[in-house]
Amino acid sequence: MKKLLFFLLALAAVVPVEAQIRGNSIRVTVVPDHKDWNYRVGETASFTVSVTRSSTLVDNVTVDYEAGPEMYPDVKKQGVVLKDGTMKWKGKMTKPGFYRLAVKAYVDGKTYTGCCTAAFSPEQLRPTTVNPDDFDSFWSNTLAEARQTPLNASRTFLPERSNEDVNVYQVSFNNIRWGSRTYGILSIPTKPGKYPALLRVPGAGVRPYAGDTYTAPTKAIVLEIGIHGVDVTQPQAFYDDLMNGAVNCYWTFGLDNRDESYYKRVVVGSVRSIDYIASLPEWNGKAIGVTGSSQGGFLSLATAALDKRVTFYGAVHAALCDHTASLQKVACGWPHYFYGQKNPDPKKVETSRYYDGVNFARRITCPGWFSFGYNDDVVPPTTAYATYNIVTGPKELSLYQETAHFWFQEQWEEWQNWLSKQMGIENN
Repeated sequence: MKKLLFFLLALAAVVPVEAQIRGNSIRVTVVPDHKDWNYRVGETASFTVSVTRSSTLVDNVTVDYEAGPEMYPDVKKQGVVLKDGTMKWKGKMTKPGFYRLAVKAYVDGKTYTGCCTAAFSPEQLRPTTVNPDDFDSFWSNTLAEARQTPLNASRTFLPERSNEDVNVYQVSFNNIRWGSRTYGILSIPTKPGKYPALLRVPGAGVRPYAGDTYTAPTKAIVLEIGIHGVDVTQPQAFYDDLMNGAVNCYWTFGLDNRDESYYKRVVVGSVRSIDYIASLPEWNGKAIGVTGSSQGGFLSLATAALDKRVTFYGAVHAALCDHTASLQKVACGWPHYFYGQKNPDPKKVETSRYYDGVNFARRITCPGWFSFGYNDDVVPPTTAYATYNIVTGPKELSLYQETAHFWFQEQWEEWQNWLSKQMGIENN
């Protein structure tokens, strides 16, 4: 025992121990008087604001705050001094939507923020976007044309990412035309057999991908794709250069022409990824799902709508939904194409309808899992809830009200467990 104790003490002496940085001592909390943050139209929501240091109220703190329908606050106050570090606020809405109280506190030369977004009859929200008469024919013709080009898939083994349970590869295959490639990281269990499959579609931006070896690695095939037609195993600097150069603000490219939209190739690439997975001899021919968050939430909706082989989808704080809502002064989905515009280009408005998650959501028939937060200021809950409401197929909604455009650990775990359940496997 003495020898073991000596060994442990010696080990502690040579192994560096560093404290982790977590959060802030100073916090701004905004709390509603309904535990579920939900109200009926016409009710009044009461909010309590607290600015604390080490969980005790900060005296004589200066704050700015905005209040009103999300993205359209009708009250703005600056330089308000809270003598005891707290204040009360009341707000209500006369129509379905979300009411947000956002607070900035200034302490020791630094700015701290907090907010709370209350829902008013959110189950009554409906999207504004118009469904084009030729939406179905446009996409069926687009996919039929793309599929005239063989996948011509390639695969490169990545030994440094593989292990005894899973083989990992970088793969690529033709997308919308010959030479226009989709790249991704494919994970396949090493044990011979037939497996369910999952397609992971990405959020906005440009980045490398590590691949998914955490979703039941011995029990499922997973393909994680990029959308920009480039190798997904390069150093981060490679993608930074792209984001600052050739694909900067790519989500706006071709917005005035449905055939020139950047997202045409992106959506087609997601569907052709299902083609690729279905071509794998290891796929069991039964369960195949698609999932992603933000931009990936939109792509999950689009893929599930356009390919009936998809048996389930998970759409988390889905972006690119209800683009035209802002034309009615209602919160619109990222990338907020027409926010603040009085007279937007009619061609852009028309094109946006072919790339609106709402119009894909209308067409989905397989089971789906939705999750989002009320405090999200990138993908407004107004659009997320309206999109969820328009889905007529089987669906589940898991709300994490306090989240903004990020995940809670419990939310992540629930998502993973739901995906595994849909594939008929257990997460151990």
